[in-house]
Parts: sequence; structure tokens; C-alpha cells
Amino acid sequence: MKHVQGGMMITPMVYVKEHVVWEYKLLTRNLAKEEAPNEAELNALGKEGWELAGITTDHPLVRFYFKRMKD
Repeated sequence: MKHVQGGMMITPMVYVKEHVVWEYKLLTRNLAKEEAPNEAELNALGKEGWELAGITTDHPLVRFYFKRMKD
């Protein structure tokens, strides 16, 4: 969002002072042979700090990409 000050547009800036390091987890499922992760499985990953970052498909394979901040 831009704010107007004296008729000029000001773009807010965000400064990140610490360097964040991520770690990643890949979960691959063959939907011809097994189910996609269920709610309980996803909740368990969430409790471990994993966040679903993306999904790709290459039938019948589905890849679930997770990330979390590395300790």
C-alpha cells in the first residue's frame, strides 16, 4: 500500500536484519497405489513446524513440498 504525503507517493520499505535459513521436506505419493496425506498427517507435520509450500503433479505422482526455519 502506498501512502500520499504532500502529494507524493511513498512506498513503504521492509528491512530484514537477520538471515533466515530454511530446511525443506519432500513428500511424494503415488496416487495409483496410495492415498494423499490426510488431515492427521498434515497436522502432525504442522506440529513439527513444517509449512506446506507447494504441490506439483506428474500423474500418478504428487509431490508435496514443505519448509520450516532451520534451528
